Order: sequence, then structure tokens, then C-alpha cells
Amino acid sequence: MDETTWHRRTRTTLLVASLFYLVAYSWRVIADLTGPARTVATVVVIVTWAMFIVDYLVRLFLAPHKWQWFRSHLPALAFALVPVLRLVRLLSALTRAPGLRPSAGRVLRTQILVYGAGAAVILIYISTLAVLEVERHAPGGTITTFGIAIWWACVTVTTTGYGDYTPVTDAGRWVGVGLMFGGVALAGVITATLASWVLERAGRGHDDQEPATRAQVRELMAKIDALSAGDGGSRNDEGRTP
Repeated sequence: MDETTWHRRTRTTLLVASLFYLVAYSWRVIADLTGPARTVATVVVIVTWAMFIVDYLVRLFLAPHKWQWFRSHLPALAFALVPVLRLVRLLSALTRAPGLRPSAGRVLRTQILVYGAGAAVILIYISTLAVLEVERHAPGGTITTFGIAIWWACVTVTTTGYGDYTPVTDAGRWVGVGLMFGGVALAGVITATLASWVLERAGRGHDDQEPATRAQVRELMAKIDALSAGDGGSRNDEGRTP
């Protein structure tokens, strides 16, 4: 079995596992479980997370060129570390907007916006759960409810930083660091996508002013070569006519 076959066969199973992971983790944190219920939720979280780690290692082992596969499959590593990110794939239906003429640029921008928005929502939600779990019972902690935690996550991901609620534990601060870096990255991607869309709209109707791409130049040269070859063949045929 090769890596592609393994990935195709396990894709649906891992998607369901990511959903179980999210439900179990949310249940454990929001309900502040104790006793057997917390144990059950923790077991589900650990088992589903282990499934993603094993899947990543198996795919890496099956890849013929492991280092090249590692560099070209960084999203797979992100899915293994944060399993719920796989749920972003469910948004693929939204990337096919009806009634629009498909083009490479438009499809790419739509995918970036949809997946970026989905990743932002998941990042905020998971950070909310993570910071609430470590801060709720910490001495001097101010992030003690789900509402406060999600407010803090939204403020942090936008790098606003009101400072009304701040983590007091090292783990909570690390969550904040990751959330800030993630927010800056997502903001940069979405801003660049919007800028690309604005430039395309501004250049619409002015195709003669747009620079040709390498692909367009290669296509034009191929057509010229084909015409030249056909013209040369016709002349040779005329020369051989008695």
C-alpha cells in the first residue's frame, strides 16, 4: 500500500475522529467535568489525537521520498497537532460559488477566504477552550467562564489587547502567544487576498495594459512554431509538385 491509498482510505475516518475530538474536548472543558465523566472525555481526546499522530507517521513512512514529502505536506503536520483543523475541509463546498466564471485566480482567492475564515473560527474556539481549562482554577485567574474566555480569544487574535482579562499561568500565556501569531498570519493572508481581488477589479476592461505571463508567452510561441512548421511543409509540397 502506498501513501496515497492509505490517505484515501483513512480520510473519512479521521474526519469523524476530529469531530469526536472536538465534542469530547468541549464537553470536558465547558462542563468542567470531574470524576468518571472527565476520564471518559479525556480518553476520547487522547485516543482520537493518537489516531492523527499515527496516521501522520504512517503516511511519512510510506512516502518514497520522506524529506520531500515532509516539506510538501506541512498541513498534514498541522492536522496531526491540531486535529480539529481537519474540519475546515468540510467548507470545500463553499469554495465553489455558483454563477461565477471559474478562473485560477478567483478559485484560489475563494479557497483562501473560506478556509482562512474557517481556520480562524476553529483557532479562536480551541484557544478559548485551552485557556479556560488552564486558567479557570488558577490562583488569581480572571478567565473563569466560557464567555470571558471567548472574549479574550477574540481580542487576542485581532491583536487588540484591551488587557481587561489576561492569563496568569505559563500555559495560558503560551496559548496567547500562539493565538497572536495565528491571528497575524491569517490577517496577512486575508489582506493579500482582498488586495489581489481589488487589483483584478481595477484592471478589468484594460487587458491590453496587463503584462503577459510566462504561460501565455509559451502558448503563443508554441502556436507560432506550429504555424511555421505547417507553412514550411506546404512550401516543400509545392516545390515537389511536377
